[in-house]
Amino acid sequence: MHWSYAEMREAFGLSLEHYILYGGYPGAAGLIKDRERWARYIIDSLIETTISRDILLLTRVDKPALLRRLFHLCCDYSGQVFSYQKMLGQLHDAGNTTTLAHYLELLNGAGLIAGLPKFSGKRVMQRSSSPKVQVLNTALMSAVSNLSFEAARQDRDYWGRLVESAVGSHLINSTRGKNIEVFYWLERSQEVDFVLRSGANIVAIEVKSGRKREHLTGIEAFSRAFRVKRQLLVGSQGIPVGEFLLTPVETWLR
Repeated sequence: MHWSYAEMREAFGLSLEHYILYGGYPGAAGLIKDRERWARYIIDSLIETTISRDILLLTRVDKPALLRRLFHLCCDYSGQVFSYQKMLGQLHDAGNTTTLAHYLELLNGAGLIAGLPKFSGKRVMQRSSSPKVQVLNTALMSAVSNLSFEAARQDRDYWGRLVESAVGSHLINSTRGKNIEVFYWLERSQEVDFVLRSGANIVAIEVKSGRKREHLTGIEAFSRAFRVKRQLLVGSQGIPVGEFLLTPVETWLR
């Protein structure tokens, strides 16, 4: 079960930084002071149990070892656009792209990993696009990384991916069962981290975890190509990450 930042903060007094690293699994919250015990709980009681019980027992999977390797690969690349062809190059005995796409769907259905489609005005192009892999709880990244809280905070690239993944998991988990779709957008070197769409309303979201505010060329290019209702910068002198995670997603589409 994934809990939001608001729920974890209210129930356990979890700070924003600890939520970003340790994620939103309430059963693991009492273990975060013991990094090794916390990681073992996430890996054994959540990841392995979910894969074994919620996927392998309920669905025919011809290559369970491949499914597990795909899961770990997606944790390593969370927040990045990762084509199925590149996945094939990094996974032994991967078969074909159809198998990987199917396994990614199984991981999504189990609440572990999502593959966001590229935003396009044409749905056929969305379905055929390379996915942006996204953990549905940042604990999945942290548990398999072996980085301590201090080491994770000092690694700016890794922390930036954690922050973006926390925002992404918030968007995906908050919009399940609602008439809101979540995408990414990429055209040449121009990128938008997340795109929300509900009916005709489109919101472009860029996540910046550094202190320096950067020029948002991706959002500007996207806004020229599509009718955008709102542009959002999260972090880096924009909307504070904590505030964004505490705000219902529907707010940005009104």
